[in-house]
This record gives sequence, C-alpha cells and structure tokens, in this order.
Amino acid sequence: MESARAVIERNGLRRRIVDVDDSDAYVCRPHVPGEIRHALLGGELITAMRRGKSMWCQTDHSSDAVTLGIHLGMSGKIVIADADGTEIDGGDHWERGRRPGDYRWKRFSLTFDDGGRLLLVDPRRLGRVRLNPPVEQLGPDAQSITPPQFRAALAAGTTEPVKARIMDQRRIAGIGNLLADEILWRARIHPALAVSSLTEPQRSRLLRATRDTIRVALRDGGVHTLTIIPYRRRGGTCPRDHAPMATGTVGGRTSWWCSAEQLKSIRDDG
Repeated sequence: MESARAVIERNGLRRRIVDVDDSDAYVCRPHVPGEIRHALLGGELITAMRRGKSMWCQTDHSSDAVTLGIHLGMSGKIVIADADGTEIDGGDHWERGRRPGDYRWKRFSLTFDDGGRLLLVDPRRLGRVRLNPPVEQLGPDAQSITPPQFRAALAAGTTEPVKARIMDQRRIAGIGNLLADEILWRARIHPALAVSSLTEPQRSRLLRATRDTIRVALRDGGVHTLTIIPYRRRGGTCPRDHAPMATGTVGGRTSWWCSAEQLKSIRDDG
C-alpha cells in the first residue's frame, strides 16, 4: 500500500481532474455512478496519505474539499499513464503476460487536463473507492505502532481470538489475513488463542514478529513473498519444524498454523 501511495505522491498530485470513471458501482459502493465524478471534477489531489491498508487523498476543489479513499484489496494496483497510454509509474511487477497499456481490469480512473490518467487496476475486483472514508476510526499503523499502543490494542479481558484482534483495523491498521498468519507463525502463537490468555512473553514475541514481518514484506515486495505463504495448502509442512500445517476458520477467516509449535501454545493455555 505504501508503494501505491508513493506512486500518487510522485505523479498524481497537483494535476487538474477533468474526467472521472466511477461506473463500477461495486468498487465505488455505496456511491451511485457519477457521484464521485461530480465531487472530483475540476479539483486536484493535494496529498496522498496512508495508514495501514487504507489510503486517502485530500482534494482542493473550487466548491468543496473532499477526501478520496482508495483501498487496493489483494490485487489492486495504482498506475499513472501518459495521454498515449505509456505507463510512467506503478506499472512494474504486474501479473505475468500483461502488456503495457492493457487496462482490461480498470475499475476506476481519473483523467487529468494534460491527458494523463490515474487508474485503479484490479483483476480480482477486491479494491474499493469511496468519498470521505472514516479514517479517524483507524488504529495505529502496524508499521510504526509503539509498544504502549500495541499493549493497548491487546488489552486483556476478552475471549476474542488473537488473530481477529490484530486484524481489527480499529485496533491496529494494516494487518490482513496473510500477514496475520505469518506474524502468528513467527511468534509461535495459535491464531485462536484468546487475547485474555496471552502471556507477557507472548505479547512481546507478537510485537517483534509484527515488526519483523512487515519489514520483510516491504523489503521483498509484499505479503506473497513471506515465509509460510507457499505452505498454506493441503499437504504443506511448517518450514521451521516440518510438522504438518493445519487449517481452519478463525475470526471468520481461513487460517493456517503449525500443528506442533503453534498448537502447543493453545494446549499450554488449556
């Protein structure tokens, strides 16, 4: 998400918006087609900000300042293109076989007065664009969260699974499903362990694992490069102790964990 924010900051700011394609009513929900267009026409994006997985741009509009919220989902990319379709930013690391200028999965776009465009290209259609997102409800960014903020996010007194808690964007912004599985695997904690059962050593390991996992993901190109991703499958084995990987639904999300080390954490609790 930070790379997408940087793309907008480098090449999408202070450019007059002369057209908006917000015709995809699913990606642009709850807005009806034309509503985002009406709010942005004639304005400029003046800032690009991010917290966790949420990104937003403040606008400078002649009639009313609005905020444009963009969520990439799992497959979204922000691409900046020239008037002739040449990609000038954000077009690298695309899915194999796609040719430059192939925007068949474009879900939203801004056209600038010089003919250039900012596009949300999203093959799986999991992204979202909306006006004035409630960014004030987001918790601290997972990348920069402090130890006191992390302890507050994991406040005791609840039987909520620890995976659901660290994925709650109101508590900690930026941890998705794959990232959560990797963090918990590194910390040797079962995803279903109740928050109230976490020991102080486990909380410390969880914070270190969060920092290390995010650092590695940013360094290596995203969550799909993380250690356990290839092993989150039937027949997969833990890359650390070679025990079978186990799976189940935790907090409403498909989860994977080591059947030895991580299962031990919840057995010890019981």
